[in-house]
Amino acid sequence: KRPEEALPVLEASLALNRRYFDRHACLIAQSNLAGCLFDLWRDDEALPLYRESYAGFVAVSGVSDKRALLDGSNLANALVFVHEFDEAKSFIRDELLPAARRSLGPDHD
Repeated sequence: KRPEEALPVLEASLALNRRYFDRHACLIAQSNLAGCLFDLWRDDEALPLYRESYAGFVAVSGVSDKRALLDGSNLANALVFVHEFDEAKSFIRDELLPAARRSLGPDHD
Protein backbone atom coordinates (compact mmCIF):
# COMPACT_ATOMS: atom_id res chain seq x y z
CA LYS A 1 0.00 0.00 0.00
CA ARG A 2 1.27 3.45 -0.93
CA PRO A 3 -1.42 5.88 0.20
CA GLU A 4 0.70 8.96 -0.47
CA GLU A 5 0.73 8.03 -4.16
CA ALA A 6 -2.92 7.03 -4.17
CA LEU A 7 -4.15 10.27 -2.60
CA PRO A 8 -4.03 12.54 -5.69
CA VAL A 9 -5.62 9.80 -7.79
CA LEU A 10 -8.46 9.35 -5.31
CA GLU A 11 -8.97 13.12 -5.04
CA ALA A 12 -9.21 13.34 -8.84
CA SER A 13 -11.57 10.37 -8.90
CA LEU A 14 -13.88 12.05 -6.41
CA ALA A 15 -13.86 15.28 -8.43
CA LEU A 16 -14.68 13.39 -11.65
CA ASN A 17 -17.42 11.39 -9.96
CA ARG A 18 -18.98 14.56 -8.58
CA ARG A 19 -18.99 16.11 -12.03
CA TYR A 20 -20.07 13.19 -14.21
CA PHE A 21 -21.61 10.39 -12.18
CA ASP A 22 -24.46 9.68 -9.81
CA ARG A 23 -24.53 10.08 -6.03
CA HIS A 24 -23.74 6.41 -5.41
CA ALA A 25 -20.49 6.59 -7.39
CA CYS A 26 -19.55 9.79 -5.55
CA LEU A 27 -20.13 8.15 -2.18
CA ILE A 28 -17.89 5.21 -3.09
CA ALA A 29 -15.14 7.59 -4.22
CA GLN A 30 -15.57 9.65 -1.05
CA SER A 31 -15.31 6.55 1.13
CA ASN A 32 -12.17 5.44 -0.71
CA LEU A 33 -10.62 8.86 -0.19
CA ALA A 34 -11.49 8.74 3.52
CA GLY A 35 -9.72 5.39 3.83
CA CYS A 36 -6.62 6.75 2.14
CA LEU A 37 -6.56 9.83 4.37
CA PHE A 38 -6.92 7.59 7.38
CA ASP A 39 -3.98 5.47 6.17
CA LEU A 40 -1.99 8.71 6.02
CA TRP A 41 -2.88 9.48 9.66
CA ARG A 42 -4.99 12.44 8.54
CA ASP A 43 -7.96 11.37 10.66
CA ASP A 44 -9.15 14.96 11.12
CA GLU A 45 -9.88 14.97 7.36
CA ALA A 46 -10.95 11.34 7.09
CA LEU A 47 -13.54 11.24 9.85
CA PRO A 48 -15.89 13.86 8.32
CA LEU A 49 -15.68 12.06 4.98
CA TYR A 50 -16.55 8.75 6.64
CA ARG A 51 -19.52 10.44 8.35
CA GLU A 52 -20.70 12.00 5.09
CA SER A 53 -20.36 8.84 3.04
CA TYR A 54 -22.19 6.76 5.65
CA ALA A 55 -25.01 9.31 5.88
CA GLY A 56 -25.14 9.46 2.10
CA PHE A 57 -25.45 5.70 1.68
CA VAL A 58 -28.17 5.62 4.34
CA ALA A 59 -30.04 8.40 2.50
CA VAL A 60 -29.63 6.77 -0.93
CA SER A 61 -30.09 3.09 -0.11
CA GLY A 62 -31.31 2.78 3.46
CA VAL A 63 -29.57 1.91 6.70
CA SER A 64 -29.68 -1.86 6.02
CA ASP A 65 -27.98 -1.66 2.62
CA LYS A 66 -24.69 -3.60 2.35
CA ARG A 67 -22.69 -0.53 1.35
CA ALA A 68 -24.20 1.52 4.18
CA LEU A 69 -23.27 -1.24 6.62
CA LEU A 70 -19.72 -1.36 5.26
CA ASP A 71 -19.34 2.40 5.55
CA GLY A 72 -20.87 2.29 9.01
CA SER A 73 -18.28 -0.28 10.00
CA ASN A 74 -15.52 1.94 8.62
CA LEU A 75 -16.91 4.88 10.58
CA ALA A 76 -17.08 2.83 13.78
CA ASN A 77 -13.48 1.67 13.34
CA ALA A 78 -12.34 5.24 12.71
CA LEU A 79 -14.12 6.44 15.85
CA VAL A 80 -12.38 3.77 17.93
CA PHE A 81 -9.03 4.65 16.38
CA VAL A 82 -9.38 8.32 17.39
CA HIS A 83 -10.50 7.29 20.89
CA GLU A 84 -14.11 8.41 20.49
CA PHE A 85 -15.16 5.29 22.38
CA ASP A 86 -18.51 6.52 23.71
CA GLU A 87 -19.63 7.68 20.29
CA ALA A 88 -18.40 4.44 18.69
CA LYS A 89 -20.24 2.29 21.24
CA SER A 90 -23.52 4.14 20.93
CA PHE A 91 -23.29 4.20 17.12
CA ILE A 92 -22.62 0.46 16.96
CA ARG A 93 -25.22 -0.42 19.60
CA ASP A 94 -28.00 1.92 18.49
CA GLU A 95 -27.61 2.07 14.72
CA LEU A 96 -25.16 -0.33 13.13
CA LEU A 97 -25.96 -3.62 14.89
CA PRO A 98 -29.75 -3.29 14.59
CA ALA A 99 -29.40 -2.49 10.88
CA ALA A 100 -27.03 -5.42 10.34
CA ARG A 101 -29.38 -7.79 12.15
CA ARG A 102 -32.32 -6.65 10.02
CA SER A 103 -30.31 -6.97 6.83
CA LEU A 104 -28.27 -10.10 7.50
CA GLY A 105 -30.49 -11.97 9.94
CA PRO A 106 -29.80 -13.27 13.43
CA ASP A 107 -27.37 -15.98 12.27
CA HIS A 108 -24.64 -13.40 11.59
CA ASP A 109 -24.05 -12.27 15.20
